Amino acid sequence: MAENARLSAFWAAIPGWGRWRRVALALGIGAILSLGQMGDAAARLLWVVAGLVLALGASQHLNPKQAAWFGWTIGVAYFGITLRWIVEPFFVEPWRHGWMSPFAILGMSGGLALFWAAAFWAGTRGARAPGPRFTMIGAALLLAEFARAHVLSGFPWALLSYSMIGAPVDYLFALIGPHGASAVLVSVSALAAFGVCRGRFLLWPGLAAASLALAVGSLWMPTPTTDPAAPTVRLVQPNAPQHLKWDLEWIPVFFQRAVEATATDPPPDVVIWPETSVATLLRNADPWLERMGEAGRGAPVLAGIQRWNPQAGYHNSAIVIETDGSVAALYDKQHLVPFGEYVPLVWIFGKLGLTGVVDMAMGFAPGTGSGTIDVAGLGRARILICYEGIFPEEIIEDGPRPDVLVIMTNDAWFGTGPGPRQHLVQARARAIEQGLPVLRAANTGISAVIDGRGRIGDRLALGQGGFLDVQVSVPLPPTLYSRTGDWPVIVALLATLGLAWIGGRRFRVDAAGTGG
Repeated sequence: MAENARLSAFWAAIPGWGRWRRVALALGIGAILSLGQMGDAAARLLWVVAGLVLALGASQHLNPKQAAWFGWTIGVAYFGITLRWIVEPFFVEPWRHGWMSPFAILGMSGGLALFWAAAFWAGTRGARAPGPRFTMIGAALLLAEFARAHVLSGFPWALLSYSMIGAPVDYLFALIGPHGASAVLVSVSALAAFGVCRGRFLLWPGLAAASLALAVGSLWMPTPTTDPAAPTVRLVQPNAPQHLKWDLEWIPVFFQRAVEATATDPPPDVVIWPETSVATLLRNADPWLERMGEAGRGAPVLAGIQRWNPQAGYHNSAIVIETDGSVAALYDKQHLVPFGEYVPLVWIFGKLGLTGVVDMAMGFAPGTGSGTIDVAGLGRARILICYEGIFPEEIIEDGPRPDVLVIMTNDAWFGTGPGPRQHLVQARARAIEQGLPVLRAANTGISAVIDGRGRIGDRLALGQGGFLDVQVSVPLPPTLYSRTGDWPVIVALLATLGLAWIGGRRFRVDAAGTGG
């Protein structure tokens, strides 16, 4: 009882702290949450739960304005640490763009943190009692994360649920998707926070039993199998550092490296090169494609290339090359990278004189179509070029279900830090959500084959050149999430938010009546 009283006094004292003490606490909580995006899966989950419990507990007595600043500061620390790799592209040509790197990380983390500020403001404004308040903050935070994933083309990187990937509970992605999995994580954290803040320690056995039940639930999920007669797919990793990738002296070196990997015995059935691995425009690439077709020795070669479309402009594309060097299929990337492949509202930056920002973008145009193409020896493949692989709702559109997801990427932009590793985690999430195997070909790594349960079969390490021969597992049956999408979870969150708001209002009315 004495320990509980001291703990309650600690939470109650936080609103009276000086601003900088609250800032320090919020930054610490954000740093704890960021650990959920790195390291071992079990440890990642524990860090996220601990961070959420602290965030909820510390906010239970804050007024809406204090809570908004508190949530924003947590978000700044979380996104600033998790997304620190976004400064890497600015140092590919540091003499031109290096000065923008501090503004990029501060602008990105501060902008994304606004979603969290809104969630904490709404949650504390709607309820005073810890139960409804924790529920409202949790539901509002989840809706804010959904908004972050969609507003202004969306950026669903570093979702809280990605801490689950590799843990026994990651099968939840197949049932309720990444936002539903985040909802489970936040719900467990809210119950734990309620137990900590109110001394309801009888909650802990129930939480432990529920967590165990969730983990055991993975045993009922189907296990992917591999057909012994499945084709051999070769993933080529040329390992071209970004600062040399377009250097005229190095271009033939990297191209020859990839051709030799393609032509190595024994011959594969399909070959996949990474994004923009052919360093010339498609209209000028005939000699290059002929060499690639010959190296394939009958195997189709999927490769990334740029092309010029007189009606639209430049496209970041993927092509399928036949033995004679002809192009059998073509896909143009649809979801482009803001400030990397195009500049949103470019005229504003031009008028402000920020020509460095305008010049950084490559001026690509989005493509059209489903992104699903037939590849001999592989079947129906859904092509995803780099950034497209982080958007779960765009994987499958109308039409027949693909047999495999192919992610072609150039993570060399982001160095050897956490960026490429976080990108790989999201590829695993896409596999679980759809129950489909993933073939990931990355320029500098990490190239890998992933089964429909999100398990990595084999990989090429980051910064290693070479190739990987793999066999693709059989697709699992369509998952619940692939059929329903995010809307059931969003409706449930809106209903939860409404009910918690009603409960919070009723508490205030009852409290006012008692006080009178």
